[in-house]
Amino acid sequence: MEKVPMTSQGFMRLQEELNHLKTNERQAVIRAIADARALGDLSENAEYHAAREKQSFIEGRIAELEAKIMHAHIIDVSKLSGDTIKFGAHVFLEDEDTEEEICYQIVGVDEADIKEGLLSISAPLARALIGKKVGDSVEVKTPGGLKGYHILKIEYR
Repeated sequence: MEKVPMTSQGFMRLQEELNHLKTNERQAVIRAIADARALGDLSENAEYHAAREKQSFIEGRIAELEAKIMHAHIIDVSKLSGDTIKFGAHVFLEDEDTEEEICYQIVGVDEADIKEGLLSISAPLARALIGKKVGDSVEVKTPGGLKGYHILKIEYR
């Protein structure tokens, strides 16, 4: 598997989630399984089966996070600069239809949260923005048709 770009903040969030699952959630589900076993007949014990299912989910998520962390290529955005858009950039855009101003940071796939302004590097808008400069315009195909944006400012912080 190839390395996956990720900001240092995104990497820290993955590590925090992994630590929480290993130290808190895993231990809680082990206790729940032990408590359910103490109730007797496991074949008709709903608490036992629910706890085992939760354990399976937690272990799967732990494995997934460990793989993501192992393949992460951490990029310190604060050390980047330039006048073109690249991974990690905060991009200030103006919607050409509504003249609304918006800001997105281009981040790794696992960090994306559009409500928080974190735009996945694999998103069509991010792909259209990469390599562009202030003053450029981009058009992106959306489910509602073509959408145009004008690039107002680029920051690396």
